[in-house]
Amino acid sequence: MKKFLKFFIPTIIVIIAAYIYYYITLPAINIHSPGFWFFIIGALAVISIAIGFTTIGLDGNGRRLSGAFFKNKFFVFSFTLTGLAVLIYIAGNILSSPIVNAKKYQQLITITERNFTDDIQEISFNEIPILDKDSATLLGSRKMGSIVEYVSQFEVGTNYTQINYKGVPTRVTPLKYANFIKWLTNHSQGVPAYLQIDMTTQEVQLMKLTKGMYYSDSEYFGRNIHRYLRFNYPTYIFDTVNFEIDDDGTPYWICPVKDYTIGLFGGQTVGRVVIVNAVTGGHADYAVADVPQWVDRVYSAELLIYLYDYYGTLKHGYWNSVFSQKDALQTTDGYNYIALEDDVWVYTGVTSVVGDESNVGFVLMNQRTAQTRYYSISGAEEYSAMASAEGQVQHLGYLATFPLLLNIGGEPTYFIALKDAAGLVKKYAMVNISQYQIVAIGDTVNECEKTYLELMKSNHINVEDTSKLPQITGIITKIAEGAVDGSSHYYILLNNSNEIFDVAIIDFINIIKYDIGDTVTFTYSAGTESNTVLGIE
Repeated sequence: MKKFLKFFIPTIIVIIAAYIYYYITLPAINIHSPGFWFFIIGALAVISIAIGFTTIGLDGNGRRLSGAFFKNKFFVFSFTLTGLAVLIYIAGNILSSPIVNAKKYQQLITITERNFTDDIQEISFNEIPILDKDSATLLGSRKMGSIVEYVSQFEVGTNYTQINYKGVPTRVTPLKYANFIKWLTNHSQGVPAYLQIDMTTQEVQLMKLTKGMYYSDSEYFGRNIHRYLRFNYPTYIFDTVNFEIDDDGTPYWICPVKDYTIGLFGGQTVGRVVIVNAVTGGHADYAVADVPQWVDRVYSAELLIYLYDYYGTLKHGYWNSVFSQKDALQTTDGYNYIALEDDVWVYTGVTSVVGDESNVGFVLMNQRTAQTRYYSISGAEEYSAMASAEGQVQHLGYLATFPLLLNIGGEPTYFIALKDAAGLVKKYAMVNISQYQIVAIGDTVNECEKTYLELMKSNHINVEDTSKLPQITGIITKIAEGAVDGSSHYYILLNNSNEIFDVAIIDFINIIKYDIGDTVTFTYSAGTESNTVLGIE
């Protein structure tokens, strides 16, 4: 009995410790998961140590018996299993690496070369996200500080997922419990709201829910979204879990499932997606191709960039990517998002691995489908364009955000927001990709575009005919006069539109001949607050 207890008690202790470790770290029960191997190796090592201590004995003189460990067949067995698991893990990493499988890594994604002006049309300025995540986070924190009913109990989550919500670039993030004590007093009602930030107007809305979110990353125990997923899908290896809303504003957790396609640990992509209703906990498991259209973020930006870098650097094998680097390309150090075709696409430039300051092209990568498009356009690398924009306002000390790629007048153009030391957007810049010395700065997006078009014309760049821009014909119902930077403007309302049309008198002096009741045709560029008139008939 005594001998039995010597083995039984340590075994129970190891089992309890293993369960606590599993409950906290939540490794997937899957041979492709490194966390699973750490769990197995750790558990076997602890078992070996526990068995080893039970075998320690003393001889008649009180001296420790030598070689007692390896005389115990249970210790030998567990020790051998531990060593075998370590060897399998090491071998699995080597055999799954790009060193051995360069061609397979290079073919993880398919690249389609496209024409820039065909895919990227001139878009309305109410579709351009003028904020980055840092600015959105700042606005979210300020909004939370003004909500008296929640500020003492909740904080703003750090998710800030960028989605395309009803055609508008939007970031959403849930509230979270401020601490464990606040969770104790509020968890029965759940998290009551989330923040919704319009990336074009900088408007922040607190979206209150009729029923709180019972499943989130700020929950403890079984309702924590990561633990909830693990116990419902014990074999799935989840990537970053994202917070999104559907077209009705219902909050969900979008949970991509990793798929390793090369050996044990290599060729990571996304195989399936689990979608969890944050309020009810209802969940559904989808193949990537069957994911609902409203879902925007299945593939993380980081994963897509890794996949393209494998494609660009491994064209001639692994060792070429390290030494001669012939034809080796990589993405630039940074990325942004653009709304296109009712999806969110990751934008980043493509440059040589030798690290020069120019791009040979750029890619757009769909976060829902991983569709990747390459555009062969040489020009300034993003950070060179950012430096050019900052140079125009160096006396103000503004910092440039990572650019967006736009089609302005038929020209590929970097659009950059300029922020002050507090992180607030103060001005906007447009930088021509092929000639990055052409930089326009404006207090508004409309003003910036107007200056940019004029600069391109003065530099003999053929600007796309404004006849391709939207037009409207209507009867003038109201005219108001104002001044912008000392220049007179007319702000006009038409009978068949709720939009405001901004006419710079210095450009269209004949506008003073028009009055209420007259019919006019405007060619214009759409903006967030008003539409800039570019032609009058």
